[in-house]
Amino acid sequence: MRKAVKVGVLVAVIGVSGTAAVYAATQDRQEITAISASAAPTGAAVTGAYTYERLENPARTVVRDAAGAQLASFTDGSRTVMLTGKSRTFTEPRFTKVSITSNAWIRLAPQAWQPGAEKEKWFTDWLPKAIGDTDPDVLAIALQYTDGAADQISKKLRVGGDANFGPDSAEGRLEKSDFYDYLGIGWDFPGGVHEAAEPARARSLDCSGFVRMVYGYRSGFPLLGTNTKGPGLPRRAWALSELGPGTEVIHDEKKQATDFSALQPGDVLFFNLEPQLGPQVSHTGIYLGIDSDGHHRVLSSRKVANGPTFGDAGGVSLIDGSGTYAKAFRAAKRL
Repeated sequence: MRKAVKVGVLVAVIGVSGTAAVYAATQDRQEITAISASAAPTGAAVTGAYTYERLENPARTVVRDAAGAQLASFTDGSRTVMLTGKSRTFTEPRFTKVSITSNAWIRLAPQAWQPGAEKEKWFTDWLPKAIGDTDPDVLAIALQYTDGAADQISKKLRVGGDANFGPDSAEGRLEKSDFYDYLGIGWDFPGGVHEAAEPARARSLDCSGFVRMVYGYRSGFPLLGTNTKGPGLPRRAWALSELGPGTEVIHDEKKQATDFSALQPGDVLFFNLEPQLGPQVSHTGIYLGIDSDGHHRVLSSRKVANGPTFGDAGGVSLIDGSGTYAKAFRAAKRL
């Protein structure tokens, strides 16, 4: 059911350029590799009246400009906002021949969305700035850890760059590398939990550590040091799925999920790669969207590729079809 209500005036300017998007590798603006940008769609950059439209499955508010073009989508109970911006093409030639082209830019709002929040001051202050923002978003930040990505330096700390999955061993790449291990610094979590970085895990991120780095340390979502329910992202994939914050967009039915209609780029996906051990999920990643072959593709940190990838090392990174990750796909959340 749709309901559109004209409620005011929005000064919203999205930068439009036919040239590639370039980000300086400084403390505040990090370089993005394997990305290009073209002009935003016609009607996306306007000054004038705007409307709010309520949609369902999941419940959300869509902001449109005077021409009817979608500017942003806010999901109830979620801080993740999908904004319309410059079209970008993501590639990872070492691991796949396909690419992903999208005009979706994913950012975190200051607080979780609730119906009617368009009347609140935080929204009217935040949205015009977010629409025109060309700094790296969640998707661009996530790509800063893929194979060959350049180091990103902030306040003399390496916060980005090609990441490993974990230390090598006789059993293969080891799990348990979190964002603070990658950074090489200790971290104090709420509740008096302190974690020390392990030198052997420097520059390493396991699957949930990668999600916590991108959404937590880099984008500002609160982080927990435990696998418990609370106002932040817990540590393990199963805890993110069962106890973590956000809006459930695909419920875990303990079997392969095949309906992707509710997904949007930036959603956190969950997989059960070890069903012989039980129904609990054991892997997580970030949904990038539909690739150049028309398939739904996920970016996750994995052992075989030794780090974050949306390529096909160790199984195609698709949630549709009959591949390893498609058969293991169980659920999705919007943080």
